[in-house]
Amino acid sequence: MQKTGLVIVIFGILIVAGIATSVVENQVTLEGIIQGNGKVSSGQIVTISVNLDKNETPVGIFAVQVMDFKEKTFSVKMLDPLGFEIISEKINEDTIEQEFKVFDSGDYELIIESSDDKESYVAGAIGPLPDASKKLIISSVSSSCIIIGMVGLVILAIYEIRNKRKSV
Repeated sequence: MQKTGLVIVIFGILIVAGIATSVVENQVTLEGIIQGNGKVSSGQIVTISVNLDKNETPVGIFAVQVMDFKEKTFSVKMLDPLGFEIISEKINEDTIEQEFKVFDSGDYELIIESSDDKESYVAGAIGPLPDASKKLIISSVSSSCIIIGMVGLVILAIYEIRNKRKSV
């Protein structure tokens, strides 16, 4: 019985380690990403800016989510460090995500606008494109720990149930 308790603790620790690694994965994925939110209307805009170095980050990414989405109402603009508009488009879905090239180092601005008088809540994020290899490694470790822990607990439970039936 003591061995069973120890094995349960070990598998539990594996599950907790997997969950903790998942939290670290989220932090690594969002490293350098600046998030912002607010209300937009015809008189209000939301601006989010981030400093990007073209030598470290050749590609940036931005995302916008609109809570009270209406078609042909919201638009997004991206300004480079020199103030030139590098992206300008209408938002056709409640969530948009897009990559952009980082040609100059400096502050890039994401501007979210609305043509509606009614205020709507929006959230946006801008920053460097996350490193896919880091994310894959951490995600694999996290998933493996959780799967091994769960499978181990299931096998242990089946083993214990069979042993109890034999002893009765």
